Order: sequence, then structure tokens, then C-alpha cells
Amino acid sequence: MSTVVSQAPAGASEAGHAPHAESNALIKPGYHPRLTNEDLAPLRKQTWGQYNIFAFWMSDVHSVGGYITAGSLFALGLSSWQVLVSLLVGIVIVQFFCNLVAKPSQVTGVPYPVVCRAPFGVLGANIPAIIRGLIAVAWYGVQTYLASAAFMVLALHLFPNLAPYADVAQHGFVGLSALGWVAFMVMWVLQAFVFWHGMEAIRKFIDWAGPAVYVVMAVLCGWLVWKAGWSKIDLNLGGIKFQGWDALPVMLSAIALVVSYFSGPMLNFGDFSRYGKSFDAVKKGNFWGLPINFVFFSLLTVITTAATLPVFGELITDPVHTVGKIDSTTAVVLGALTFMIATIGINIVANFVSPAFDFSNVAPQHISWRTGGMIAAVGSVFLTPWNLYNSPEVIHYTLDVLGSFIGPLFGILIADYYIVRKQRIDVDALYTMSPKGEYWYSGGYNPKAIQALVPSALVPILCVMVPVLRGGANYAWFIGMALGFVIYALLNRSNKT
Repeated sequence: MSTVVSQAPAGASEAGHAPHAESNALIKPGYHPRLTNEDLAPLRKQTWGQYNIFAFWMSDVHSVGGYITAGSLFALGLSSWQVLVSLLVGIVIVQFFCNLVAKPSQVTGVPYPVVCRAPFGVLGANIPAIIRGLIAVAWYGVQTYLASAAFMVLALHLFPNLAPYADVAQHGFVGLSALGWVAFMVMWVLQAFVFWHGMEAIRKFIDWAGPAVYVVMAVLCGWLVWKAGWSKIDLNLGGIKFQGWDALPVMLSAIALVVSYFSGPMLNFGDFSRYGKSFDAVKKGNFWGLPINFVFFSLLTVITTAATLPVFGELITDPVHTVGKIDSTTAVVLGALTFMIATIGINIVANFVSPAFDFSNVAPQHISWRTGGMIAAVGSVFLTPWNLYNSPEVIHYTLDVLGSFIGPLFGILIADYYIVRKQRIDVDALYTMSPKGEYWYSGGYNPKAIQALVPSALVPILCVMVPVLRGGANYAWFIGMALGFVIYALLNRSNKT
């Protein structure tokens, strides 16, 4: 089915005014200010090719968190081939769902919160936007803190006399040392600098950041293998504990973990696919950036991690710690800078762009894309993410409860676009406050979407919070997505277009 896209001509004006010369927004005179600004409007030109999408995924995968996640799967007690099968199945599932969620934004040229106006209503879209934005704020702070750890390794290696200022007991404030604060704010400012220059600057940054990380990762891996000797490297990090059918539940958990890790960027992938030249370019970028890139990165990760045991006498899963153990200033500087760049990359694409659009959607005339992003950045400081990260139980429950909404939001969006609307979206109706508008529903809210969201989020939350249901927590995304999809489709079975 083809999507019906109603777009303005290239010279469209905003409320009768001439557009900015550099504006890439298509804003018609009839678009309501309550729903429109230059960041949320449909794009005039879509310029990203498959490499740009591929580079986006490289930036999303190549991070300290991605490294630790991939390495942790090899420590589950599975054999190497079982882990690789789990990784491949998980990432192919992510690729499939990313292609699904990419299409509505690519064909309309609008970001995730605007696409959500179709199922949730032109005002109701703020519900999924705020939920996704809050998740991004929490993760933004945590990732910035992880990046600052690389900065601290570098600073202490070059200036050992700073060690007292890295001690929170001697020089600390709200749980973070003085040097920690400097490192955190340096990373905070660097990320804000890249973001402030707009999506084109972000595109240029991720185009080279992902490949650059690969180069340094490969060099680090090669050096460790050379030091250790290939014969001394055991890729079964945790020892094989599960054989035959006993391994199946563990493999399923590993698959679910991979999908859950990517669930945030997957939900708002439309924020990036909207820039794609064509849907075919997006699909090709997803293919190279997800299954091919992720499996190769995972292999590189596990070989590097496994080599730390014979080289350093201990198994090190944190790449920043690995770099810090190398007795070479050049290696430490290069390694620390690489992981700082890698974490900046994932933080911008996964946790900065999303709340920028999401918070802008709440009040487009008062909150621009840049302002929305800065709200997220400032909010992340007040969350004191180092305290969150140092209390695994707190971050586990906070992010798992918020994450329980991601699956249902995804399911509702996909059901609306593919089942209810048969891939048909009236773009102009996404920007009108008229009670006669297709996406006005009841006062700008679609009761059916909210009715589907509540139970489909409640079940995953119970899986996270109730001990007897804890077994389903690993599959919270799948449970929520399936429930959201089915309930929304059933509620709309009488009015499919």
C-alpha cells in the first residue's frame, strides 16, 4: 500500500510569511502554531543516504554500554556459537522492527512525536513524547557519566597529582568528586556543542565517529591478541554451563536483552529515518548498521575482553578500565579519547535528539528543537546520574518501569500505521487543531490509544515490580509491544480505513 502524503510546495510560507532562506521546513499557512515549528514540520529535502543510517547505528552500537552488553552475553554460560546465534537473532529482530517504524517518518518527513499524532491525537501525542523524553533524559545523564569516566582515566594518567580531587571523600559534592564534576561538565559541554549546531553537524559527527572507534578498537584488540597469543584466548568467558535444550531459555533471554538494549532508539528511529532519501536507503543502512555491524563489533569486543585475562591476569569487561591498565601514555590518550567520542556519539543520537523533538512537540512556539535538547541536558544533571548508576537497584527499577512503556508505544504506533490506516497518513491533518481534523478525535486525544496503553504498560510494570512475575521482566518489551499492538488493533477493528 502506498502512503498518501499531503505536502506543501517547496516555497510554502509560514502563516503567510516568507520562509527562512536556509529553512528545510515545509510549513503551510493553515498549520496551527500550537502544533508547528521549523523542527517539527515536514522536511523539504531528505538527504541522508544508506551510509548516514549505517553511521548512525555505528554510533549507537560503539559505546561503553554496547561493549559491556555484548561482552556480558558471552559470560552467561553459553558456548560462543550459541551467543553469536542469540546476537544475530536479536539484532535481526531489531532490524525488522526498525524498518517498520522507519517508514511512516521517512515517507512523511516528520519526526517521531508528530507521527504519534495519528494514533494518539494531535495533543495526545504528547503522552508518548514525554514518556520517551524522560527515558532519554535518564539515560543521557548515565551515558555522560560513563564518558566522564574515560576523561578521568586520561586526566589521572597525565596528572597523577590530581588523585586527591578524584576522591569523593576528600573533595566531593552530592556524591561526585571535584575531578568527577569537571570531567562530567566537560563531556556535558562537548555534547551540547555538537548538538547546538543542528542535525547536519550531528550527521557529520556520526559519519566519522563510528568508523574512528572501529579503527582504535581493532588496534586495541590486535595489540592484546599479540601480547596474549591466540592460543591463550578462550572466547567462552563464563565457562560453558548450559548444553542442549537447557541453553534455550538462556539464549532467549540473551535475544530479549539485545532487543531491549536497542528499544529506545528503535522507538524514535523516525527522528532519523525522516532524513532518508528513500525508504530503500534506510533499509540498506539498517542492514549494514545492525546485523553486519553489530555481530562484527561483538566479535571484536569478546576477543578484546577475553585477551585481558592472559595479559592483565583478570577479566576486564569495561574498555575504559582496559585502556587504563595499558602502560603507554599514547595508548591511554588514544583509547580514552576514543571511548569519550564513542559515548558522545551514542548519547547524541539516542538520548539528545529524541527529547529535543519530544519536548519541542509539547509547546512548539516556546520550545525549539535546541531548547528541548537543552532541557534534557540540564535535567540530566539534576538527576545526579552517578548516584543512580552507583545504585543498580534504583536505576534498574526506574528505567525498567519507564521502559515498560516503550513496547506498548511501539505496538500502538505500528498497529495504527499498518493495520488501521493501511499505511495512509494525511500530513496536513497532523498540523490542524480543527475539530473536523482526522486526528482530532476527542479534544485532540484518541481515547482508544490511551485505553490500549494503560493495560499494555501495566503488565510489563508488574513483571518488573512483582517478584513472582520477575521471570517475565526480560521480555517486558515483547509483552508490552504485543499487548499494545493487539489491544489497539481490536479497539479499532470496526473503523479500519
